[in-house]
Amino acid sequence: MKNKNKRNFLMIGVLALCTAVPMTSSAQEDMANEATTQEVDMETPWNLEKCIDYAIAHNITIKTRALTAEEKKLSKSDAKWARLPNLNASAGQNYNWGRSVSPATNTYADVNSRNTSFGVSTSIPLFTGMRIPNQYKLSKVELAASLADLDQAKEDLSVQIAQQYLQVLFSKELLGVAEEQARLSQAQYDRFQELFRLGKTAQADVAEAQARVAQDQYSVTSANNDYQLAKLDLAQLLELTSMDQFSIVAPTDIDVENGLIPMDEVYSNALSTRAEMRAAKLRYQGSKYSIKVANSAYYPTLSAGGNLGTSYNKIGGFDAEGFSKQLDHNLNKSIGISLSIPIFNRFTTRNNVRRARLQRDQYALQLEDTKKKLYKEIQQAWYNAAASQAQYESAVVAKKANQEAFNLMQKKFMQGQATSLQFTESKTNLMKSVSEQLQAKYEYLFRTKILQFYDGEALK
Repeated sequence: MKNKNKRNFLMIGVLALCTAVPMTSSAQEDMANEATTQEVDMETPWNLEKCIDYAIAHNITIKTRALTAEEKKLSKSDAKWARLPNLNASAGQNYNWGRSVSPATNTYADVNSRNTSFGVSTSIPLFTGMRIPNQYKLSKVELAASLADLDQAKEDLSVQIAQQYLQVLFSKELLGVAEEQARLSQAQYDRFQELFRLGKTAQADVAEAQARVAQDQYSVTSANNDYQLAKLDLAQLLELTSMDQFSIVAPTDIDVENGLIPMDEVYSNALSTRAEMRAAKLRYQGSKYSIKVANSAYYPTLSAGGNLGTSYNKIGGFDAEGFSKQLDHNLNKSIGISLSIPIFNRFTTRNNVRRARLQRDQYALQLEDTKKKLYKEIQQAWYNAAASQAQYESAVVAKKANQEAFNLMQKKFMQGQATSLQFTESKTNLMKSVSEQLQAKYEYLFRTKILQFYDGEALK
């Protein structure tokens, strides 16, 4: 008999202790998975893919979206385990004293008593009007939509990085053009100085050439400032704390022979690959489950439960059984089934169903609007790419013609068959055509990359 008492008491005590002690494994796991800071390699030039990967890993907006997705994972876990029974343990200790009815004499007297109780209870949902399975399906769809939002944030950031990356390259090449122009002006100035020493040109020509050198050096300084600012903008997008020794890789020569991807093909692929389309479709799909969840409140709910409890009582001045004996003698057990039938709840369920249907209609409109916006974006991107392709091809031809014209003019000038005004005009035309070709080149690169990005190809 004593062994039986000890087992009952031990079982109740262990259950109560399990519910009283908080679980710390989750916190320990979070500490173990804490991210460590890695050194950034600034000596090796970065390509576009490395820039995008680094930005995605350090961008605050991306991290915020990732945390939102983690919250949705927890919501999915809650919905998944809602089918399981719960288990709760309780323990209590009460002391009473003062004037009360004595159980022995049934008269009022000063009585001191104490009571110790232990209990364990459980309940399990048997039927909830299909609310639990539909809530789980809804949570899975919401998680997928949240992950699609995360992908969209990454895609938007990738486009920003690509645009600024090409701006840095463009600014760098413009700096090279300015330096080349300054070199040619310096050569022209040196040529005039030699001619003036030989008495073959006027001092005014030398002064004009010297002023042109100073002006071109100013252009070099201005172009270098633009290049440094473009690098700074890119470094800030990458969340880099320093841009010292930071450099990027220039792309190889571009190819315009293959032409552009057909616009309808790009749109067809984008409907199934773009993150904003996936998010819109998933939210519309989830709204159907929301209606089912709201409808579940019309149905009865059935649940089962059980209790196990015992207590110890002691009244001052009276004899009582020992602690373990009372726990055994006072042990009580119960199981039961509970049915709840909704009859009237002030139209709350009806209005919740209507709200869910309105939300479904709203998500349907958002899905249609997303499709239209996507088509307009792709249409604009395609025509921009087509225009930039034609502009680039024309700029290549113009630059080649101006290069040939400048080479001939340079020979004439060195032979004294052309004036400095003619040489300067030819040089200016060449530098202008070079700048225009560079601008058209990077515009074409960016536009075609955006078009390929809509088609499902990663930026790299």
